[in-house]
Amino acid sequence: MLTLGELREVVANGENSAVEFKTATVHRDALAREMVAFANMQGGVIVLGVQDDGVCEGLPEGEQFEAWVMNLARNNVIPAIAVEYQEFLIDGKRLGVILVPRGRDKPYQTLDSKYLIRVGSTNRAATQPELLRLFQAAGTFHFDATPVAGTDIHDLNLSKVAAYFERYGLVFEDESEADKVAILTNSEILATNGEATVGGLLVFGLTVERNLPQAGITFAHFAGVEMGDELLDRQSIVGPLDYQIDTGLAVIKNNWRLPTIIAGTQREPTGFVYSDKVFRELLTNAVIHRNYAIHGSQVRVLMFDDRLEFRSPGRLPNTITIEKLKVGVSYAVNPILVKFMENLRYTDRLGRGLPMVYREARQAGKAVEFKEVGEEFWVVLER
Repeated sequence: MLTLGELREVVANGENSAVEFKTATVHRDALAREMVAFANMQGGVIVLGVQDDGVCEGLPEGEQFEAWVMNLARNNVIPAIAVEYQEFLIDGKRLGVILVPRGRDKPYQTLDSKYLIRVGSTNRAATQPELLRLFQAAGTFHFDATPVAGTDIHDLNLSKVAAYFERYGLVFEDESEADKVAILTNSEILATNGEATVGGLLVFGLTVERNLPQAGITFAHFAGVEMGDELLDRQSIVGPLDYQIDTGLAVIKNNWRLPTIIAGTQREPTGFVYSDKVFRELLTNAVIHRNYAIHGSQVRVLMFDDRLEFRSPGRLPNTITIEKLKVGVSYAVNPILVKFMENLRYTDRLGRGLPMVYREARQAGKAVEFKEVGEEFWVVLER
């Protein structure tokens, strides 16, 4: 809910990615489009009775807008969305405020089947990749199950595949070629068309970076607290996900330099460092739960004098909030990856990882922050 002071500030600042002005004569379809666009993104505020330039003309007396707005949200948005409605008087002008939440049932569409998103202060139709991400957020589509064009069984490290199935008493090498393909297909390492799945390739691929260039970790260490400061180290870590995690852990530890003292015959660090399991968890979380449908953007690990940032492409799923993550509510943007990496002992489905990170940081008196920034999920550790 907004206060009168907050509304004055909203009107004074003008339209933006989270604020839209509409006059009292706005058409029902136009208002429904605004609701759809906001719900498909991070939510927003629609102020009725204000012109595009911020001039308050007010709503006519005697007309009931609340019921009209609620009916629109229920009948002209698919699926229906629960909005809140308030009214205020500013300088004698009656204004209506519609609070559109971040949608839990994305993607939303209009009655004429348009999937809209908010970009800046305008709405536009979602592109195919954007629509794909909306369906992923809803959990109705999983990108890690899709086949990677141009790949087949020869793009897999079959020795690694054999070691994986050996855990279950299956001697993969002894199977016939037809049975090998059937096993790989049933386990979702291969798709039904014979191509490797995104999840299969990320875990068992020979040259992951060739077929999935967005898969990888970019590490950068800066001598200061800004990205414009001197770059001390930069590395690109590519390959299967277990290699990315193990190598990323080694790179972080090598760059986390601490002052030391001589104690007997050994040199011991005198500063604070998180346990390996914290770094490992955050690396694992970043590469498993990122959105691989976002091309041209890798996981970024950025080290500064005062903090360490893990930036993973993709927003949280519809039903997950930052507060839920802290207490262990788990989610699986990529359930096939979760299955493989759980069996390889890199993660579990119990949601214990991020609460462990939060707990260790707080016990050490360090700040830890989980947040969404644009199309990324960030974890920021205080050094």
